[in-house]
Amino acid sequence: MSFSTRLVITSNRVLRSPAAPAAPGTIVVDKTSGKIVEVLDTLKSRQDFAEDVVSTEDFIQAGDNVVMPGVVDAHVHINEPGRTHWEGFATATKAAAAGGVTTLIDMPLNSIPPTTTVENLHIKTDAARGQTYVDVGFYGGVIPTNVNDLIPLVNEGVKGFKCFMIESGVDEFPCVNEEEIKAAMEKFQETDSVFMFHAEMDCGDTPKPEGMDPKDYNTFLHQRPQLLETNAIRTIIKLAKQYPKVRCHIVHLSAADALPMIRQAKADGVRLTVETCPHYLSLNSEIVPEGATEYKCCPPIREDENREKLWEALKEGTIDYVVSDHSPCVVELKLMTEGDFVGAWGGIGGLQFGIPVVWTEARRRGCTIQDLTKWQAFNTARQVGLGGIKGSIEAGADADFVIWSPEETFVITKEIIEFKNKVTPYMGRTLHGVVKETYVRGQKVWAKGQIASEIALGKLLL
Repeated sequence: MSFSTRLVITSNRVLRSPAAPAAPGTIVVDKTSGKIVEVLDTLKSRQDFAEDVVSTEDFIQAGDNVVMPGVVDAHVHINEPGRTHWEGFATATKAAAAGGVTTLIDMPLNSIPPTTTVENLHIKTDAARGQTYVDVGFYGGVIPTNVNDLIPLVNEGVKGFKCFMIESGVDEFPCVNEEEIKAAMEKFQETDSVFMFHAEMDCGDTPKPEGMDPKDYNTFLHQRPQLLETNAIRTIIKLAKQYPKVRCHIVHLSAADALPMIRQAKADGVRLTVETCPHYLSLNSEIVPEGATEYKCCPPIREDENREKLWEALKEGTIDYVVSDHSPCVVELKLMTEGDFVGAWGGIGGLQFGIPVVWTEARRRGCTIQDLTKWQAFNTARQVGLGGIKGSIEAGADADFVIWSPEETFVITKEIIEFKNKVTPYMGRTLHGVVKETYVRGQKVWAKGQIASEIALGKLLL
């Protein structure tokens, strides 16, 4: 065991933040606090530090591997307690560590109970405590009956709130109507809490899939058209203008048809941010095989032309960041034997693969690793109130790093998946971007293809 006081990491490619390209550097970490002490623009050697300050095992030479801020995945469904067989804190955070995710924010559903009251939040944090291999924060939920629970949840430290404008798929988390959204906004306008919307809304104009083959992906696509998203987003923008103090956010945007109104709203100064997900950026409806329900999510993966428009919006900043929306379930609920897209649970398993899935597509489009860290760490950290603490490599920030090789490739197989139910549309894909090591507050949590600590070292961020 090392008794030195510092951890030092050197690399020819240290990426501090989106503001500057990767460059040679040395990062010095205080092991006691888990904070970065200084970041130097030169490569230091082991001999530059006294043995009692930095031991040999605490001097990490990353060489040409990139050292960048750990990913802050601000949209993850862990489902514990109540549906731990879908996903639990231990398995989810191990998958996060394997993918270079050092912080994740847990959605208020599909756990039982959902995070809609302070009591329910405490039930969830009690379940999480001692099981998290990376740091975990929590969102609260907005449902029709909990308007008086919202400010108490803010005071408990939740990182924002989510609501559904269409049925969520679980009975304990019903959707809200426009009046119920307004009631929540009345509460939020005196806070800095972000109000997030599952932006699909059925206004009675949604086509029905009668007579269509449930094994054909286009049947599901027909059932969840872009119209559902544009209906909802138009309403969100209208309400955001009525409540200009409230930070509003659209989760998992998939409909490119909504981009013009989002661009205009942002130009008008509306407090609106937008996320999309790796599956919308890497997959398209034309490639979905018959009956391959592992591709089903809500809103759905759409056509290739739509995907390219999302990429353009991401590159120009209309879309602010990328999150996994890891939303697994037990294999049986995916109805893979039946191949029934209409009846299967909608959710993508992908928490572990955010860096390589996005990077594989980004590099083809001339994007840089600076863009990647902006979309997956810097902007997400700021969104949940962790800017300067997470999402950048700077003095005073938490020493959260991912060391990875953008040039190396690997194949996704069931054997390497750390999340609980090993179903994903990425199975068998060859991707660029191999995660070598992950550090959370200066502690190594992933190395050599496995968890590097027997103890769950993550903290709960409240």
